Amino acid sequence: MQNYLHISIIFTIFAADLNKHSGMKIAFTTELPKEGFRRLFAKGIGDCRFEIADFSEAEVLVSTFDYKVSREMIDAMPCLRLIANFGAGYNNIDLEACRERDIRVTNTPQPVIEPTAELAFALMIDVARRVSEFDRQIRGYGLPVTGDGIQFGVMRNLSHSLYGKTLGIIGMGRIGQALARRAVASGMRIIYHNRHELTNERMNALRSEGVNATYVDFQTVLQDSDFVSLNLPYTPEVHHIIGKPELGMMKRTAYLINTARGAHVDEQALVEALKSGIIAGAAMDVYEHEPAITPELMRLPNVVLSPHTGTGTWEGRIAMCENVSDNILAFAENDFKKMNIVL
Repeated sequence: MQNYLHISIIFTIFAADLNKHSGMKIAFTTELPKEGFRRLFAKGIGDCRFEIADFSEAEVLVSTFDYKVSREMIDAMPCLRLIANFGAGYNNIDLEACRERDIRVTNTPQPVIEPTAELAFALMIDVARRVSEFDRQIRGYGLPVTGDGIQFGVMRNLSHSLYGKTLGIIGMGRIGQALARRAVASGMRIIYHNRHELTNERMNALRSEGVNATYVDFQTVLQDSDFVSLNLPYTPEVHHIIGKPELGMMKRTAYLINTARGAHVDEQALVEALKSGIIAGAAMDVYEHEPAITPELMRLPNVVLSPHTGTGTWEGRIAMCENVSDNILAFAENDFKKMNIVL
């Protein structure tokens, strides 16, 4: 169990005068960029320092998407009224415990859209054009850069283009739509599957951006796509949405891209599909048992791995901090319409 009273570095803010909420204590589970909280400072935040925090006094907890906020932790915080989660996903929080205490929960969906879509697109290019694989070969897997690990030639080191291929997006929310815009610019065809087909209004907005996306059923996405990208939030209903049967429906030349949640994919089934040629490759930013990574994935040449960096840009992190600040300010002012409310 996490030790919620003794965490290595905690960023704690004491509110001097925030809409008459004098003494409001905001505890952070993780050190975050201070410049992202300027709007809080402008509202009269006084003392700002890094220290080991006593969570039992906190009225507001800023948690990060990689930090588990358990029932035990929530029970140990009797003053808690708001959890302002840093991230779009919130499956790191025990929502039922929050519901029982009438604790508000917010997230930061807007700032994560473009950087996550950007990484998903980068992973698509990387795995299809074998960028990381060739880089490893040229470097000799850590040996001096001699080029001995790869041979040059007109018909050597061939890869696949994105141009003219079909991208199947599972989860056509804001990130999926941002990925579609990038894919269309590379000459790709877009199909998608969602719980619900996008509204005419949303489709017209996408068409105005040059995106023509066709709604299809789940099986068709798998069967017809050259690239399958997972961009949906995690719920128990979509646990292992990609397993052995689903991988078997995909083209042998297809690639799986996952920048959503690791538990969407049965990693052992994926390893077998990659080793046996059921699919051509995979690129992943998230993992089923994160931070642990299935060892076989790290040994396969047709796999690209990144350490959950979908939103990991300086610009993105600061924008997420600003969104957290806005949620806290709106909460203090009882202006719930301005909050990104999850619960």
